[in-house]
Amino acid sequence: MSSYKGHSIFAFILALMFFHNPLTIALTFIGANIPDFDHKFKKENVYKMIILGLIVFISLYILKLPYYIGLIIVFLGVTFYFSEHRSFTHSIFGVLTLTSAVSLILIWGSQLVGAVTVLDNQYLLMAILIALLSFLFLNKKLMMIFLPLFFISLFVLPAVEISCIEIVLSLFIGLFSHVVLDSFTPAGIKIFAPVSSKKVYRNFGLSMTFLLIFFAILYNIPILFPLFGHYVMNN
Repeated sequence: MSSYKGHSIFAFILALMFFHNPLTIALTFIGANIPDFDHKFKKENVYKMIILGLIVFISLYILKLPYYIGLIIVFLGVTFYFSEHRSFTHSIFGVLTLTSAVSLILIWGSQLVGAVTVLDNQYLLMAILIALLSFLFLNKKLMMIFLPLFFISLFVLPAVEISCIEIVLSLFIGLFSHVVLDSFTPAGIKIFAPVSSKKVYRNFGLSMTFLLIFFAILYNIPILFPLFGHYVMNN
């Protein structure tokens, strides 16, 4: 199985364990595909990311609008450009950095678009931004599957607005799931890069997988208790 397929499937399963909102599930799915932009064969995409960031920065600066989004996109591109494969972007520090950067792009982007347009549906606005984010981080094969399913889910499932915390959490889970899965490879990962070059392997992956499952159960307890009360206590 191709690397991106394995990461996408693993992240999708985790997303279903944690979330019931198509927006958060989609962000977890996208997040799982972000770390591998440090790979040499994706350098062309990194260049495009830096150019896009510069265009956004210059455009917003000329229009006298908040231009920080463009700078963050440039920052992401530069980070991937200078990162060795499975080094910083596959470490806990890299996961936190990438989660913060992409979360800010979405949060500030929604605020910016909401301020300059008449679109006041926050759910639809965030869905559009997530779709645009997929163009930035998903390859063409994944996008052909992701986009149709994503937009179908928006119409089929109930519309639930996504909070800033949920944006951060879903991206973190997706990014971290990538790191966990790569720890099962013979090469392992440098979990504390660039502070330390120490690698972790299969045992780390297993323990983190069980930890993620445990946190998924805890995260869903507020849902489990009402279900228990409805189906058991009323009988």
